[in-house]
Amino acid sequence: MCIKDFYQALRALPALCQGRVEYLREWLEQPTEARLAACAVAILLGGAAYGFTLGLWRAPLMGGYVALKLPMLITLTLLTNGLINSLFAQVLGSGLSFRQTLMSLLMSFATFALIAGGLSPIAMAVVLTAPGPAESEGATTYRCLLLGQVIIIVYAGITAHRRFLPILRAISTTPSAASLVFIAWLAGNLLVGAQLSWNLRPFFGQPGSPVQFLRADWNHSSFYESVWRNFSRLLTK
Repeated sequence: MCIKDFYQALRALPALCQGRVEYLREWLEQPTEARLAACAVAILLGGAAYGFTLGLWRAPLMGGYVALKLPMLITLTLLTNGLINSLFAQVLGSGLSFRQTLMSLLMSFATFALIAGGLSPIAMAVVLTAPGPAESEGATTYRCLLLGQVIIIVYAGITAHRRFLPILRAISTTPSAASLVFIAWLAGNLLVGAQLSWNLRPFFGQPGSPVQFLRADWNHSSFYESVWRNFSRLLTK
């Protein structure tokens, strides 16, 4: 891989966030090693920057843990869904190769990490000015911060994926095939990402809970069991 090509790919990353069609199509049709590496660097740095703000409110050490775990979560989701999404692309008639599918996923996650990383200074300012976990308002602050961070993550994720729909429609065999592939990718990333985030918790760090990289019961139960259990409790009240 040429260093010059890698540097040029890094400089083109903002164009991905802007949804510049000419860049998106060129990268998707020519997934070079330099472009793959540039996306990987964006995921690492953007994910680490935003991850640090997620855990910082609980403790600086928690921020350091989440700065490692958020890029890890994105990478594991990508590895888990890479082959599955490539099969979806073939079965649904998009005409995308495995390498192009991997490139599109990398670009989506890189865009997500750059959007989230760009919002990290704002999130950090909120965290630093909010009441701490040991204060009387800690529980309320935790819930507010949790909701705000979830909204940011959902916004960044949907925006990152949405930018690639026009390109998928342009290079797929039919626009309907592109729409089906897009929905399948979005649903798959959401389902897998939710479960992996459950296994890698905590990300925010509840007041009163110990600061730890992973919970002792990280492989017990699942995200979907938890949702169903809480929903069932609401119905029985």
